[in-house]
Amino acid sequence: MTLAATERMTMLVPDFPFGYDRWVTHPAGLGELPAHRHGTPVAVVGGGVSGLVAAYELLRLGLRPVVYEAGELGGRMRSVTFGEHEHAVADLGAMRFPPSATTLFHYIDSLGLATRPFPNPLAPTTPSTVIELGGTVHRARTARDLPTVYQEVADAWNKALQDRAELSTMENAIARRDVGLIKAVWNRLVAELDDESFYGFLARSGAFDSFRHREVFGQVGFGTGGWDTDFPNSILEILRVVYTHADVDQVSIVGGAQQVPRGLWAHSPDTVFWPKGTSLAALHGGRPRPSVAKIRRAGRDLVVTDATGRSEAYPAVVFTPHVWTLLGRVDCPEPLLTTDEWIAVERTHYMSSSKLFVLTDRPFWLDADPVGGHDVMGMTLTDRSPRGVYLFDHGPDRPGVMCLSYTWNDDSAKFATLDDHERLTVLLRRLESIYPGVDIASHVIGDPVTISWEREPHFMGAFRANLPGQYRYQRRLFTQFRQHDLPPDRRGFFLCGDDISWTAGFAEGAVTTALNAVWGVLDHLGGTTFPSNPGPGDVFAELAPVELPS
Repeated sequence: MTLAATERMTMLVPDFPFGYDRWVTHPAGLGELPAHRHGTPVAVVGGGVSGLVAAYELLRLGLRPVVYEAGELGGRMRSVTFGEHEHAVADLGAMRFPPSATTLFHYIDSLGLATRPFPNPLAPTTPSTVIELGGTVHRARTARDLPTVYQEVADAWNKALQDRAELSTMENAIARRDVGLIKAVWNRLVAELDDESFYGFLARSGAFDSFRHREVFGQVGFGTGGWDTDFPNSILEILRVVYTHADVDQVSIVGGAQQVPRGLWAHSPDTVFWPKGTSLAALHGGRPRPSVAKIRRAGRDLVVTDATGRSEAYPAVVFTPHVWTLLGRVDCPEPLLTTDEWIAVERTHYMSSSKLFVLTDRPFWLDADPVGGHDVMGMTLTDRSPRGVYLFDHGPDRPGVMCLSYTWNDDSAKFATLDDHERLTVLLRRLESIYPGVDIASHVIGDPVTISWEREPHFMGAFRANLPGQYRYQRRLFTQFRQHDLPPDRRGFFLCGDDISWTAGFAEGAVTTALNAVWGVLDHLGGTTFPSNPGPGDVFAELAPVELPS
């Protein structure tokens, strides 16, 4: 799609096409509170990017955010370095971000963080890409270098999107922020496709009559690589990604993604109440409160008890972790949410994910093969257990970083019972079949770094992904921030974060639902937005996600 000079693709999600980027950057600000509310404490549970965006904006409004965090600040924006090699970073969770995530980039830019192109398959800045399927290896720098079957698959995917999902219409409407057209097309598609899986969408598209084409597409996919692990999910989940270019031209954050939440923690914004130089870190004495053990209602207040047994009452609580933690990790009586919301929490489905990183002595993968002249290794997509191999070059004389495996769901489960070194042994064995004669192990420095998000006790998965028929559940969670219809003693508890967003797995969704919660707190405490800059709750009736019949 070619955009006009005045148009920019954004992650304007069609379910609720509100311009969060414009709301948060408007010179009027997000709103104002009654003076007697300034300094009021509000609990923010979870120190990931959603929690810290919410806390940061509540601070700017003049409230006193009290952040609780079970681990380290960052959540699934978790970055680790390799010993003294501080330039070499492994992003264990979120690691690549599309320019269309304009609300997220407001904060990235405000913190002055640098970015660079992410080495996705066939990206212009990726030196080489290797695709290995069924034991056959193909090397390419552009899609034109691949056999015709790959172009056939790409054409079939585009045709399926045009024929069954009005791709061009939706792309242009989102780029122009034509809310009327977005809602007209999307509301119809939700009714038609809510019960259809990603694989079912492909199988019912004439362009994908060939099983071989569906198989190749599952392994190689588009943008970031294979998508077969998403095949059981609702096709609506995929369309939101495609329409908003969330999988296009992605970048990484120099120095690691965790700099975003850590930066928000340390940054001192302009506020209407706090002295100049006040930051979240300063309000907390440098560290957040410990994990939350219990949340209960006490009249119109909510009482939060942390892991040390300390309890404190708040007029509002913003809850950002995975909602499954409400079922076991946090003791919370049922009045915290409505019955329909509890059902949606129970039905939440998570994607499993694992990664393994190693430090190398240098970017040896750029060495020329003595026979073929090509790079000895490239960014790799394979149907073997590594699935995706990513290569991070920090200069010819500096150690490099290899993500030797990036897997999802069943592929992630294959590593669940293996320790770090067993995983590395298995992966090197599999890669030896793809790159015979390349001694990867000889270049590895130190121990591998691994993550399996489904084994992390405060996450239990990488991110939520709706299955066919789960749109209604997602709508309940997303719209929970508007509480006008609830009695006063059932208000004040606000869900936000990746689970609540329509684009799970993308930080933009975590950020925008945090802003929903900020609007909810502002409204709950008697504040208002400015007429020139209405918030998401103010225009909810106009933009509300379509409500399917029950």
